[in-house]
Amino acid sequence: MIENNNDEEYLVENIDQQKRSLGALARTDWLERIFKLRQHGSSVKVELIAGLTTFVTMAYIIFVNPNVMAAAGLDHGAAFVATCLGAALGCLLMGFYANWPVGLAPGMGLNAFFTYTVVGEMGYTWQVALGAVFLSGILFMIMSLSRIREWLLNSIPMSLRFAMGAGVGLFLGLIGLKTAGIVVDSPATLVTMGSFGEPSALLAAICFLLIAVLSHRNVFGAILLSMLVVTGIGWSMGLVEYSGVVSLPPSLAPTWLAMDIAGALNVGMISVVLAFLFVNMFDTAGTLMGVAHRANLVDENGKIENLSKSLKADSTSSVLGSFVGCPPVTSYVESASGVAAGGRTGLTAVTVGVLFLLATFFAPLAGMIPAYATAGALIYVAMLMMSGMAHIDWKDITDTIPAIITVVMMPLTFSIANGIALGFVTYATLKLLTGQRKKVSVSLYVLCVIFIAKFAFL
Repeated sequence: MIENNNDEEYLVENIDQQKRSLGALARTDWLERIFKLRQHGSSVKVELIAGLTTFVTMAYIIFVNPNVMAAAGLDHGAAFVATCLGAALGCLLMGFYANWPVGLAPGMGLNAFFTYTVVGEMGYTWQVALGAVFLSGILFMIMSLSRIREWLLNSIPMSLRFAMGAGVGLFLGLIGLKTAGIVVDSPATLVTMGSFGEPSALLAAICFLLIAVLSHRNVFGAILLSMLVVTGIGWSMGLVEYSGVVSLPPSLAPTWLAMDIAGALNVGMISVVLAFLFVNMFDTAGTLMGVAHRANLVDENGKIENLSKSLKADSTSSVLGSFVGCPPVTSYVESASGVAAGGRTGLTAVTVGVLFLLATFFAPLAGMIPAYATAGALIYVAMLMMSGMAHIDWKDITDTIPAIITVVMMPLTFSIANGIALGFVTYATLKLLTGQRKKVSVSLYVLCVIFIAKFAFL
């Protein structure tokens, strides 16, 4: 009797292979039930690649936001972990609840407003500023759960919506130029050109130009790559001290539940809360609608799939972000890169969220990124945000003038809130005095009264 060991080995190997195939199929079925991959014409592999693409294009926030928040007095390590956790929570919520391929993270521009206006110019503590973030998030949630959202979105004219985004961009650009030393203060002219003989100014300019060139050439992760290159140049010049790359995450204790909600319930903080709310809400709405069309989430009737859920996920993310120490968490337009790579479902967003969680182990690298590298990124992002001005109707001066005032006064008053207020008041006044009062909604008139009272009494 001859024993056929080869047949037995083949049988065992075949059974093991079938078990692995069944296990993979079970995992795929689980993902299919949650994310409806086949319905959206996607696959696990495509979604994972799309998630990686989105993460790399927005990963610069991991290095930029902690530097900005540290300038407000927050512990840098805690701000780094808060940035990663706030982004991860937002992405996971967007992925699992709304099933959208959108990445979220602390908002650029809003973080600068938090630090340089609310804390720096207005003199509030960062804990009170976090309280304002929490309150604006709660208001956003209430609006997302009701028809107030649509009423308010429709009440703000398109020209002012685009102007707000462009104004935030110009404000952010000024912060970047100031941080780099490219623009400095002058007792004679208020501001003037800094010296490119200073390494910080020169390296920030190099970072900005490198980002622009690499982005034009569609280089993967252009912003992140440029920041790392300039950091390397700074290290070679002895301007950056190497402190490692990987470590256990720093403690979140300094910022965990540190928001001062009672302090934010102050009459003087009304404009701050509204500024956080408006910029976050309109930026989110614009980003989500743009991504929805690119991701084929719009049906033949023009209805956007799960738009209400995506808005709820975004607004809830701001509230959760305030718990850990983040400025408003918002949807990122960089998500379009992941959509272009094939992302169609929430698995893309979940992938981004998991990568943000893994990023918490790279705190030493984040601590090495110098301010001039982040300044270059700020200036570049500011340029992108300015593109909204192209959508303003330049033929109607009653639309154009308020938009220009909104854009210009944000950086000149060093306040997003003041820019919004002055733009709204100018718009309502011009429409009223030119016989177009019906074009101004009741809600906009109410907001103008609030803003005028603030200017008059505070």
